[in-house]
Amino acid sequence: QVQLVESGGGLVQAGGSMRLSCAASASDGTIFNMAWYRQSPGNQRELVASITRESKTNYVNAVMGRFTISRDSTKNTIYLQMNNLKAEDSGVYYCNIDHWSPSGHLDTYWGQGTRVTVSS
Repeated sequence: QVQLVESGGGLVQAGGSMRLSCAASASDGTIFNMAWYRQSPGNQRELVASITRESKTNYVNAVMGRFTISRDSTKNTIYLQMNNLKAEDSGVYYCNIDHWSPSGHLDTYWGQGTRVTVSS
């Protein structure tokens, strides 16, 4: 059983900062890659940033240099520090993890989403 709890969304002015958190709990197995996706109205859900167990990170070009993803493996928690926010960063942000179960299945889990609204 895997659960994801996200927090940190809300309303911020353009140019401001916000930090999202996602805490994952798994009764067994191993959590591998963790990531943040976002979806805005009329658009597909897109990958924003990802981080491996070894803390190797990857970002979509649009957030490079402004967003930072980090991971506390002792807590199975990831963070997304978002700076210099723009109106186009608005959307629902979803936490995503890959979980390897003891039975040998690799499954993907999604958080419930947290809304970020950037006012211009």
